[in-house]
Order: sequence, then structure tokens, then C-alpha cells
Amino acid sequence: ATGAIGATGPTGAIGPTGVTGATGSPGLRGATGPAGYTGLLSVNRIYVANRFSNNVSVIDGMTSSVIATIPVGNNPNFGVKVNPITNRIYVSNLYSRNVSVIDGITNTVIDTIQVGEWPSAIAINTSSNRIYVTNYNSNNVSVIDGKTNTVIAAIPVGTNPWGAAINPSTNSIYVSNRYSYNISVIDGISNVVIATLVGSISGMRPADLGINPVTNRIYGTNFDNNNNVSVIDGLTHTVIGTISVGTNPYGVAVNPNTNRIYISNYGSHNVSVIDGVSNAVIATIAVGTNPGGIGVNVKTNMIYVSNENDDTVYVIRGLTNELLGSIAVGDAPRKIDINP
Repeated sequence: ATGAIGATGPTGAIGPTGVTGATGSPGLRGATGPAGYTGLLSVNRIYVANRFSNNVSVIDGMTSSVIATIPVGNNPNFGVKVNPITNRIYVSNLYSRNVSVIDGITNTVIDTIQVGEWPSAIAINTSSNRIYVTNYNSNNVSVIDGKTNTVIAAIPVGTNPWGAAINPSTNSIYVSNRYSYNISVIDGISNVVIATLVGSISGMRPADLGINPVTNRIYGTNFDNNNNVSVIDGLTHTVIGTISVGTNPYGVAVNPNTNRIYISNYGSHNVSVIDGVSNAVIATIAVGTNPGGIGVNVKTNMIYVSNENDDTVYVIRGLTNELLGSIAVGDAPRKIDINP
């Protein structure tokens, strides 16, 4: 008979690794994934509305040259505004009673939105993608949904609303009513006027508005009579100061990074530079004839001023308040805004 199986002996040492075999053929290629986001191609762009040319000049901030001219509606007089988040530019056309929507990448008008009579200033809340347009002869403000390019509300304000500005931090919209001599404050959630600054600039005709969202200060130019700028506390909605500037102060631009406020003085052909801490004019810079629009690139600290009767845009270095040169644009340039 077969005997019992003996105990297993110890495992021997591992032998040397064998020769690697030939590489197999590659597998099938997977499907191509979706294209990635290309990013904005239009940063450091300055947009200038030319009221008599019925177009918008696009300036490259790096080369200080016009790289495109975009036809829009009739008399783009008082409003051009950029939403840098969506890369859309909105232009109010006074006599066409509409707003042109420009794609910042293609520099073409992609939509036209009917609003009220004589649309003027534009303000944008980039967080909610809401666009606010003052209608000078309708005495109201059109609210546009930036996603659908449709008017979702019309808010009654004072007589002949001209300027507009928004503090995105508080979602408050400020509208200067030229012949009511006051400023309406709109709540961006309810779309109703929650305060009226009656008599804050009494006896004057308020024009443009600018806001420093960091300090919650609103600056309003008083175009006629007293040649000054009203400073408003956004928390209490009261005037806390008045700053004398040049003749017929028109446009306002604010750099919240430096707390400098720039005022274009239409009648004295210069720009007043205000220190936001002291509320004092610290420099006066001579520019072209009848400066109206003014804008600041907060990233480069360059200031751009449109001169209506020169058909030019002047460039100022914010660090030194030095005039760097001028750029020829269209006929009677007015408003300016910037995609930094």
C-alpha cells in the first residue's frame, strides 16, 4: 500500500525575472471630450460711445489704439457699460429708444432691447446680471435681465433721470433726476424706490453719478450753477460734503483701489482729481475740449477721458496724474466704460 505523504519541504529561492514580452497593440481611442473654456479675450478694453457717428470705438489699453468700430443705434449719447463677468457691453441709443448688446469677443451687436423714451445712463450689477437703464423722457428706469436680454421691470423715478450708478455690495441703485433736483435710491431686490434725496443738490441739475463700493460713498456732479460735486453717505443716504471743482462738472469715475475720484469738467476742459479721504481736489489736469465721459481701469490705474469737440480720448496715468497722449475716435465721443 501507498505510504503517508511526507511533510512539504521549504520553498526554494525565487528565480530570476524572465524576459519582458512584446508590447500589445494599443486599445481603441476614447471619444473626444468637450472643449475647455477659452477665457475672455477682451480684457483691458475701453469702449467709447460716439454720439454723432452712431457707433462705439473699442480701444486696446495696451497699445492705446482703436482696434474695432461697432455700429449701434441712433445717438448713443449717455450710456455705455461693461459687464466683465459675461463680457457683454450695453449701449443706450437715445433716439432709437433701445439698448444694443455687444459681444466683447466678436465686437458685434448680438441683440437689441427696446426700453423707454430717450434711454440715457446704464448701471450693471454684475452679481445679479441686472442692467438698469434710465429713460430720460419716460421718467423711469428699465430693468433688464442680462441672461434673457428682456425688460423685467420699469421703475418710476423723478423727472428726467440722467445718471445712474450701483453699489453691488448693497444692491442699491442710485439715479439722478435732472429736473427733480434729487436722487432716487432703488432696492435691487424689490425694484422699488426706497429713498429720495430731496434737496440734497437743490437748485442744481444733477448729472453723472459714481460710487466707491468699498467706502459706500456716492459722488454726484452738479452740472449747472454751483460747479461742485455732492458726496453722499450710502448708509444714511445723506449728503456729507460738497467739493468745488471745475466748470460744468459732468462725468464721474472712481478707483476704489486708490480711493481717487475723477471728475470731467465740461466747461473748463479739465479733470479734477479728488482724494476720497480728505474730499479735497489734489490735482487738476488739462485735457481736450468739452470732456464728458471718463473711466478708470482699476487694474492698470489708467484714466480715459472723452473730449466731445475734439473727437479724442485722452489717457492719464493715475499714479502721477500725468497726461500720456490722445487717441482719435468717432464723432462727438461721450460715455466711456472699461473691461479691465
